[in-house]
Amino acid sequence: MNLEALRHSASHIMAGAVKRLYPGAKLGIGPAIENGFYYDFDIKEAISTEDIIRIENEMRKIAKEDIPFVRETLSKKKAIEFFKKRGETYKIELIERIKDEEVSIYTHGKFVDLCKGPHVKSTGEVKHFKLLSLAGAYWHGIETNPMLRRIYGTAFADEKGLDGFLKREAEAKKRDHRTLGKQLDLFSFNQEMGAGLVLYHPKGAMLRTVIEDYIKREHIKRGYQIVISPHILKSDIWVQSGHYDYYKKNMYIFKIEEKEYAVKPMNCPGHILVYKSKKRSYRDLPFKLFELGSVYRHEKTGVLHGLLRVRGFTQDDAHIFCLKEQAEDEIIKVLDFVRETLGVFGFMEYTVEISTRPKDSIGTDEEWEEATRALVNALERKKIPYETNEGDGAFYGPKIDVKLKDALGREWQCATIQCDFALPERFKLKYADKDGSEKRPIMLHRVILGSIERFIGALIEHYGGNFPLWLAPVQTAVIPITSGQNSFAEKITLTLLENGVRAVLDSRDETMQKKIREQEMEKVPYMLIVGKKEEANGTVSVRRKNQASLGAMPLEKFLSRIKSEIEKKQGGHYEKVQN
Repeated sequence: MNLEALRHSASHIMAGAVKRLYPGAKLGIGPAIENGFYYDFDIKEAISTEDIIRIENEMRKIAKEDIPFVRETLSKKKAIEFFKKRGETYKIELIERIKDEEVSIYTHGKFVDLCKGPHVKSTGEVKHFKLLSLAGAYWHGIETNPMLRRIYGTAFADEKGLDGFLKREAEAKKRDHRTLGKQLDLFSFNQEMGAGLVLYHPKGAMLRTVIEDYIKREHIKRGYQIVISPHILKSDIWVQSGHYDYYKKNMYIFKIEEKEYAVKPMNCPGHILVYKSKKRSYRDLPFKLFELGSVYRHEKTGVLHGLLRVRGFTQDDAHIFCLKEQAEDEIIKVLDFVRETLGVFGFMEYTVEISTRPKDSIGTDEEWEEATRALVNALERKKIPYETNEGDGAFYGPKIDVKLKDALGREWQCATIQCDFALPERFKLKYADKDGSEKRPIMLHRVILGSIERFIGALIEHYGGNFPLWLAPVQTAVIPITSGQNSFAEKITLTLLENGVRAVLDSRDETMQKKIREQEMEKVPYMLIVGKKEEANGTVSVRRKNQASLGAMPLEKFLSRIKSEIEKKQGGHYEKVQN
């Protein structure tokens, strides 16, 4: 069965149910989407979760009635007259935008909708569905337009598909990084500070620091040089780079002393200016600059989503200035870097896309063809399968996008590699070739993790907050059984900290059982229990999260065990949720 047609039909059935229950509702749009469908309604009455259940029950009645879907063609004029009589103002607007002289409508029973199709034969074929959530959505996504009620749902060809989807959705809800971020005290958002800006708490800042320290070391090992560029640059730079023309609506622009500046949405101009700061020779290439660069982009309030879509974020950003003949080899090195890094963090599956030239772009066709060929050749040399995403490249060059897959099989945008002839031309970059002549380098823009914020969000959901030991913000909690062991427990905690183990002392005046339970809730990998016996013997009683007690051992033995596990980055395992 065609899932798209099934889900599109389910959206019409839902709209028909809404019209039965709310006759004054006006229809927006109701497409099938990747995992289901939605429909937008202009409804004056308030709608709650209980109402969603009512709508779903009405849908089941319509499905049982087994009403055929009937297609009819009308002239635009007749269609406008038809929907005008029904008070469907949004449909009239849609018809007026259609260039064809005829439009199609679909009917099931008394419900009629403007629609291209396709649909299944009758409502009776739509048996396995579920309404999922209610949200607000501006008409056409424009904030000055009316806010409509959007109802999301899903439909499958059989019960097994629906049950599997609902199981994954329930698991995703449990793993939601916003919920776990609060539960584990990692980060928060504060409207006093501003929407889309992350406030890292101590544990979240530690997690981020561990990730950043790792990625810095890996870049240095691979010959990248660390640079730091300012957060604001004069607008002249952004005009020269092209960002001012192509990206201005996403930039924060302001004036100081009659001069215009912009908060950087990208790190590339700063790295270009480092390259231009002295004369370069072909012997200097490839020249690799790396920065954990914080950037700021104006995202609409409606699309902000936890750590996944923010206004301020940090990228593990690098730019490789190289000879044309070096480009393929450098792209391959980046692809290897991506694969190795994802594996270390526990992501074993990913997909790859190549995005080609968009309509609004800079540079010549020849340059775009050469840049695209370098990316394609690198993937083919590595035998990496890829899809082509036509017209979705950056305005200055084509790109490879790597999307990692998490434990639920969901894809997350991660690494990007962009091949750019245009910005070196705009900034007149040059190097002295073997014969002394001046030539233009090409530039590879690339990130490995991408947005650190989004990567942390993906990590939280991938592991459900149960981070492998080397990533855990707190690796060990030391728990004295009574206050009489507080002094001994404090010495143990200091020894752990001195040996590079992230440890906390839980000396609260609470029962040992409560402390253990709360440390398990906070997903701390190890707990060291110390009582009179342990103090007398100079040992610690070791508990591993979700495992039986490992028994008593000297602190030196525990230190050897945990340091070995940290250094090997063990524990990067997760339970994959089956489809």
